[in-house]
Amino acid sequence: MRRNTIVLSLTVSTLALSTLALSAPAFAQTTIAPADQQADPSVPDAVGTEPGQEILVIGTRAQGRTVADSPVPIDVIGGEALVNAGYTETAKVLNQLVPSFNFPQPSITDGTDVVRPATLRGLSPDQTLVLVNGKRRHTSSLLNINGSVGRGSAAVDLNTIPSLAIERIDVLRDGAASQYGSDAIAGVINIQLKKREGGRAQATYGKYVTSLQDVSGVSGVQTGANGQPVLRASDGTFALNETGNDRKARDGETITYAANIGLPVGESGYLNFTGEYRGRDATNRAGYDPRRIYPRQTNGQVDPRELTFDRLNHRYGDAKTDDLNFFVNAGADLGASAELYMFGSFGKRDGESAAFYRRAAGVDTAFAGTIQDLRNCNYATGTCQPFYADGFLPLITSESTDYSAAVGIKGKFGGGINYDLSYVRGHNSFDFYIANSYNTSFGPNSSQGFDAGGTRFAQDVVNLDLQKQVEVGFLSSLSLAAGAEYRRENYKLVAGDVQSYAAGPFATTNNAPAGAQGFPGFRPANAVDRSRDSVAGYVEADADISDAFTVQAAGRYEHYSDFGDTVNGKLAARLAPIRGIAVRGSVSTGFRAPSLQQQYFSSFATNNVNGTLVEVGTFAVSDPVAVALGSQRLKAEKSLNLGGGVTLDPFRGFTLTADYYNIKIDDRIVVTENLQGAGVVAILRGAGINNITSARFFINGIDTRTQGVEVVGTYRVPDLGIGKISLTGGFNYNKTRITDRAVLPTLPTLTLFGRQESLRLERGQPRTKINLGADWSLGAIGVTARTNRYGKVLSPGSTAVNDVTLEPKWITDLEVRGEYRGIELAVGANNVFDEYPTRLPVLGTAATINNYFIPYSSFSPFGFNGRYLYARAGISF
Repeated sequence: MRRNTIVLSLTVSTLALSTLALSAPAFAQTTIAPADQQADPSVPDAVGTEPGQEILVIGTRAQGRTVADSPVPIDVIGGEALVNAGYTETAKVLNQLVPSFNFPQPSITDGTDVVRPATLRGLSPDQTLVLVNGKRRHTSSLLNINGSVGRGSAAVDLNTIPSLAIERIDVLRDGAASQYGSDAIAGVINIQLKKREGGRAQATYGKYVTSLQDVSGVSGVQTGANGQPVLRASDGTFALNETGNDRKARDGETITYAANIGLPVGESGYLNFTGEYRGRDATNRAGYDPRRIYPRQTNGQVDPRELTFDRLNHRYGDAKTDDLNFFVNAGADLGASAELYMFGSFGKRDGESAAFYRRAAGVDTAFAGTIQDLRNCNYATGTCQPFYADGFLPLITSESTDYSAAVGIKGKFGGGINYDLSYVRGHNSFDFYIANSYNTSFGPNSSQGFDAGGTRFAQDVVNLDLQKQVEVGFLSSLSLAAGAEYRRENYKLVAGDVQSYAAGPFATTNNAPAGAQGFPGFRPANAVDRSRDSVAGYVEADADISDAFTVQAAGRYEHYSDFGDTVNGKLAARLAPIRGIAVRGSVSTGFRAPSLQQQYFSSFATNNVNGTLVEVGTFAVSDPVAVALGSQRLKAEKSLNLGGGVTLDPFRGFTLTADYYNIKIDDRIVVTENLQGAGVVAILRGAGINNITSARFFINGIDTRTQGVEVVGTYRVPDLGIGKISLTGGFNYNKTRITDRAVLPTLPTLTLFGRQESLRLERGQPRTKINLGADWSLGAIGVTARTNRYGKVLSPGSTAVNDVTLEPKWITDLEVRGEYRGIELAVGANNVFDEYPTRLPVLGTAATINNYFIPYSSFSPFGFNGRYLYARAGISF
């Protein structure tokens, strides 16, 4: 079967090539023009500065098609828009510029604090394909497994790409799996690297200067006449002396040094290099912890240390990170009709985030009865004495190393066939190290720091793309394209040191939890080394039936070694009945292959249940535990994308597009709930598995439908003698609902995808989003103003009473800059008016007691850090 599949795939490409040769043209991911006419497609000004006149480099392989002529919606974002902002993280800037792009910034979610996923059109982060120079970018090895938007996904880390290396970003907002393969269900983001000569060096410094809305400052604990702390009647926590003023924060200092330099190579070659260092301190938006920290004294009195303890004991906000990223983009002519090119990157990120604070051990008889916190017990004396006298905050430090290298040759065969043959390798590793921690089950013999293991992901891709313009008498133009792809992927999970995961001698004798506090390490049983490969062939036709009517069709066959075959197609058209007005539409099928991370990730924790050690955790789909409960080999997600809209460019400098989309996805891959109960235990015991009482795994669990509307407008105001003015606006309405749910044949009444996770998917991202922007420049002075409205978001609780609706918010950014002889100085503010998401309520119940020290939801689409002030100095040469 495998050999036949490869032969079939190559036959598709050969037949297409033969057709092209007979009619005399070809297919390429990158448009090639004759050497004397060639324009750099990464430079919008190569064709003109009017909106919509940028040459397309994604969405079609036809030569010379512009954004305005595209039958599908595409946004083009120039590199200057990425630089004129205080944030130097590419994903944060895209969140300001693209209406259907969402980038929440979660906290206390382990590795996801450091590699934060972004979404397009409200779909999963891994349902958007990311390209660099038209070539598939590898994903992170990190699987987002905790309670954030994008749970269960492994996505591309956009923040490894320095904004100064980017010439422009093209965002294709349409299903494109039939053109580019797996993951392109929501769309495609293509990042074009700079080729131009010259250079720029800049330094940016910023920090948060903010007051936490609805989080009062605190001067200490209230005490009564007897000197003992006063208890709140509602929940048994200490009453605090609130100042009545919002807590202030001055943190998150970020310094970014970046430089880009472009050099000529020969007569028409190029070498462009970018280096960037970004150091970001942690932010902390925690509130004050009113809970009892220390055990009561033997006389029943509260420990006097409660009165002096620093109750900002949690860290809730951005992780501390240090990034070092390098990009190179180069090419050289090999002759009149061939070019050798290469590009690559290297990145390293050190991160530090925090888990929940562990209090000093003791019996807590406050609200909700007697609670024994065993996580800080030192059993050296046989009793539960605190190992850390004042409690401790486990720190999850991480090290991510990322590299990619691409090499290719492109040019023109005889007969006018453009070709592009390339090889790309990408690799990411993510290692966890736990500091300021403790393995309680080892008691006094526990380490305080642990190597918790890590993950690895590698991707090798070989592409051949061919394209030809064909002369057909009854058509204005016809582009035919075909190609083939081979891809190999590898995923590894590496075990940590023994104490990071093991159950020590006190696990059984004292019911002590095992593993490093904050993040139990990966075990040898979790370790995997799995690979797969795929082959694909595609064909594409793009025809101008007339000057007013364009039709595009594409088809793709793909075979994966782990789940089999898939065939997908696309049809799109554009009709311009009168000048300045056009209608367009598309229909396509798509797919997303189950990632190796989803198939093989596992992590365990050991709990002591009535004196018996039991495993609770995430199991690989093929693990006997998951199989006993009814797991099956993962299938590819399948989509049906429908889209239609209108484009208007009635007068010079103005464009407006409005598009509707409807995306139906079957067999979406999700993580089950923690499956437990008598039925689960009975099945496990029947399969001979006696030490498991709770398990979860990945499953093709739900079908969904996502519908929405996107409106994007640009207007370059005519010269009125008051400077250059450019206005932009965007609107997105997006709604996702679950249309069907899977059941386990063995336990048909068991809930696989529960209330909280369902609401996270359906309502955990803004239903509406508005982007408005204005750029003004006069001589050496420039101003950029942007404001974004993020619609309602639901932060789901375990029950309806604990749900919180995050109300709509406007977030406004402003920058003023001046330039003199190549030297630029800029100052600005992101979130000028210091807006925060809706405060999480403290209702006096066990379910909301954490909201004292976690005041804002991680589902906030603009984060929860407040006002950010910055200054930037740059020099161009």
